Amino acid sequence: MRVRRVVTTRAGGASRPPYESFNLGDHVGDDAGDVYANRKRLASELGLAEDKLAWMEQVHGRTATVVDGTETSAAEATDALVTDRPGVALVVLVADCVPVLMADPEAGVVAAVHAGRVGARVGVVPAALEAMRELGAEPGRVEALLGPAICGDCYEVPAAMAADVEKHLPGSACETRKGTTGLDLRAGLWRQLADLGVGRVGADPRCTAEDKTLFSFRRDGTTGRIAGITWLEEEKA
Repeated sequence: MRVRRVVTTRAGGASRPPYESFNLGDHVGDDAGDVYANRKRLASELGLAEDKLAWMEQVHGRTATVVDGTETSAAEATDALVTDRPGVALVVLVADCVPVLMADPEAGVVAAVHAGRVGARVGVVPAALEAMRELGAEPGRVEALLGPAICGDCYEVPAAMAADVEKHLPGSACETRKGTTGLDLRAGLWRQLADLGVGRVGADPRCTAEDKTLFSFRRDGTTGRIAGITWLEEEKA
């Protein structure tokens, strides 16, 4: 089954500063009408019905929720969406956190995961992978994309925090460009996915803090959200 993956940028939307312009987050203080216009355009550009975009109320936890496209509102208090229904597009919103898009094309199962520092530390990616397994996915067949996120050169954190995350997500502690203690969540997640037996892992190398075509909370404070989206393409008759 064909898997589609898309990552948006901040260009081409209706939102005004400081959310200019393709902000897809409805929880960041942006005008609701502008966000709706952006989400409507997203569906149109993807060639999908608006009600086939599955959203979630991200809370930096480890809950994974299975959806089937019949939901009428965002999945509550979850940081991963999983589906085996073609045409249902799973959306994860980020502005420095790692969007993780996973798929087992053979089983026809996809997942979109919000893996920030807290969620990555507490195991949101393994939780999403387990939910995929329950729908028939096998780790060895899974393809994972780690989307744009703040890089280790830019993500400065206190030494104790880095040590704590490293304990739970080995490979994530690093040194920043300034020579201070930092975190490279994509590096830690890459290692975690490999240890879980995931067959293929790729990464979008863009840093949200460095690339001004992307939103970054660390860089700008009040700002919008880009999206990582994945879905199974419906087979044509």
